[in-house]
Amino acid sequence: MSGVNNAKPEMCIRNRDHLYRLIISQLLYDGHTSMASNLAAQVNADQPCSPSDQLKSIVTIGLQHENDGLKESDKADFNPVQKMLIGSGLDLEFDNNVMCTAPEPSQYETVYVTSHKGACKAGAFSPDGQLIATGSSDTSIKILDIEKMLAKAHEIGSTDNQEGQGHPVIRTLYDHLEEVTCLEFHPKKPILASGSRDCHVKLFDYSKVTAKKAFKIISDVVPIKCISFHPLGDFMVIGTNSPIIRLYDLNTIQCYVSAIPTQQHTGPVTSIKFEPGAKCFVSSSRDGSIKLWDAVSNKCVNTFEKAHNGSQYVLSSGKDSIVKLWELSASRCLIAYTGAGTTGTQEHQTQALFNHTEEYVMFPDEVTTALCTWNSRNASRLQLLSLGHNGPIRSIVHSPNSAAFLTCSDDFRARFWYKNN
Repeated sequence: MSGVNNAKPEMCIRNRDHLYRLIISQLLYDGHTSMASNLAAQVNADQPCSPSDQLKSIVTIGLQHENDGLKESDKADFNPVQKMLIGSGLDLEFDNNVMCTAPEPSQYETVYVTSHKGACKAGAFSPDGQLIATGSSDTSIKILDIEKMLAKAHEIGSTDNQEGQGHPVIRTLYDHLEEVTCLEFHPKKPILASGSRDCHVKLFDYSKVTAKKAFKIISDVVPIKCISFHPLGDFMVIGTNSPIIRLYDLNTIQCYVSAIPTQQHTGPVTSIKFEPGAKCFVSSSRDGSIKLWDAVSNKCVNTFEKAHNGSQYVLSSGKDSIVKLWELSASRCLIAYTGAGTTGTQEHQTQALFNHTEEYVMFPDEVTTALCTWNSRNASRLQLLSLGHNGPIRSIVHSPNSAAFLTCSDDFRARFWYKNN
């Protein structure tokens, strides 16, 4: 306690302000919104406070530390509270005023543009961040090399009309009969999966230069909307215009569905994704709900009803132009990222995403085709970025490991965005 008593006055003020912020965050986390707002006004909390149970965690760990006494593990460089605060990616338990290390998405620049003969509806990054794929309503799929795109960035008059040595487009695939709706790279092998309105999911081996057709096909009876590989690559979940979630064994092409019909959505599935740890996957639907599924039993373990008015977190977006962050254990919305959308409700299905460090939340506005960005911890709005498309953004994906993202639009084009360090 002597360290606290002898602290400089300015440090005491800073510690006091931080304590108030912890109290406000705890009140928000417990649902006492009005009380938290009143306290924030009284203590003049300038920056927004995220809902958090950090104060409760600190008190719990402090009491345990006090009761247990010093142990060998406590003699490390960091105390238990510091250990709790250290982690990778998004950590809402951390001070939401922390300085972001990644560049703001508004600083990215277009370094390459590829064109299809129809609206560009789907995009994907490979797990190592070295390749991107684009899919179109003209039924074609392109695979592009990122290093080659960066090398071409400063060449005057460079185009992507044909493949060749040194050219960014390394593969062009034609095997669908209708619009390509979704793409995903295999997590372990040189395989690209594509879904289409022709009711098929097709697997391509892009390591073979001459292979233009799929080597494996999954057939359905309704258009495919979304796909996601299991992190080990042996299984895939598929969402379609039907409310029923399909889980496929990719070795046998055996299909599995939940044995409990009432657990399924009541409208077409719009998005589906495995979490990195492979313990669960999450789905969303036009019925307005988000569902969390056990990846082993294939049973629904949680449902977020009316998520948009009709790891531990799920990021969602809706046609209401609002992006929300949900905490799975508490089954509720922790943060709402607002201020996007110039006309309120959007016509097309929308997407929200994190950047590669999860420090920013990104969302393309349909009317202005501008990219809206927020600080993921405190929901503060940052500078807009004009995406330069002449039509709605139908797909936006961020690189898994670098400052780069891809936008696909109804204007037939896909833009690769990159930020040099």
